[in-house]
Amino acid sequence: MAILNIQDPPKDTAFSVFVLGFRPFFLAAGVFAVLSMAMWMAIFSFSMPFPLSGLAPFQWHAHEMIYGFTLSVVAGFLLTAIKNWTSVQTIQHRPLMLLFSLWLGARLCLLFGTDLLLLAAILDLSFNLLLVIAMLQPVMRVKQWKQLGIISKILLLGLFNGLFYLGALGLLEHGVDWGIYGGLMLLIALVFNMGRRVIPFFIEKGVGYPVQLKNPRWLDLSSLFVFLAFAIGEVFFTESAISSYLAAILVVISAIRLYHWHTRGLWSKPLLWGLYGAFVSITIGLLLFALLPYSASISRSMAYHAFAFGGIALITISMMSRVTLGHTGRNIQQPSCWISIAQTLLVIGAIIRVFGPALLPAYYMGWILLAQLLWIISFSLFVVSNAAFLTRPRVDGSPG
Repeated sequence: MAILNIQDPPKDTAFSVFVLGFRPFFLAAGVFAVLSMAMWMAIFSFSMPFPLSGLAPFQWHAHEMIYGFTLSVVAGFLLTAIKNWTSVQTIQHRPLMLLFSLWLGARLCLLFGTDLLLLAAILDLSFNLLLVIAMLQPVMRVKQWKQLGIISKILLLGLFNGLFYLGALGLLEHGVDWGIYGGLMLLIALVFNMGRRVIPFFIEKGVGYPVQLKNPRWLDLSSLFVFLAFAIGEVFFTESAISSYLAAILVVISAIRLYHWHTRGLWSKPLLWGLYGAFVSITIGLLLFALLPYSASISRSMAYHAFAFGGIALITISMMSRVTLGHTGRNIQQPSCWISIAQTLLVIGAIIRVFGPALLPAYYMGWILLAQLLWIISFSLFVVSNAAFLTRPRVDGSPG
């Protein structure tokens, strides 16, 4: 018996944004990216009072970026992709509305700081659990076991989110840090996993000329095991020397992958260079980890923001834009010029956030404020460019 009722919609059902996962979750991710960063700017840059107990302001910010913004993108992408992979309809209509409501309820609770922390935890962890169930059901139905690796990462994200809440509620000493840094590492692992599946394919099909990119299996396995060791060491032990050696190996692996994936034509396609550029930024983050023990001017914050601001944010805005065009029946070769501008501003913001404070520390607060503003503008452009696509039926009349 299915826990979430997955079924084809009735033929006479009117259009709803809850017809497929990418629609509500991508739109919400874009809006939340703007609102949550605006709130963080008010807290950090303008010292707005914010009721927090058991959490530092940056921990609240990090949690909402990982488990609020990014996990919304992941949910929308995977609920849509799994339908394509399995040819089984993923949740829609009321079940999808329920799943989305849990995510939204948790975000609204945390907008009030920690006053509603227990309720936020219940809603958020329920969302994590039901998301795993919603992805697992179609996969099990067709016995497509190769998808379990991705689903296991979503399950682990839920477990690390639980560690965060246990820490925030004062029940687990290191829970907050494990939840934040473990969650970020899992998202990077998910980017690696999904990226090696789709980015070479997207590049081959999108540059406009015949090209065959290499994607060696040994490279994937090496990246998997070395990154696992790096993530465990960085999250639970924070041993700079060991992390440095492992990060250096990952830099080499990632550089080889980027070399294999590169073709000159991708730089003329915004939705391609955005995906490729995100991997470049993650590689820069690994390089910063590798150099961390040897330079006083390099901090973990720089490396983590290269992962998050330059890597995850750029790949999400690029992937959301591509999926939105493709799954609403539009031409993926003709994205709005505003998306290219949004991507460019996001890259500039990432460079400023990662390197500005180290190069000119006297202007630290100015660098942070500028990076925050560029993030807000970038995702505002995404919302304005895609809101109509996400809230209207496909132009080709197909379902979805």
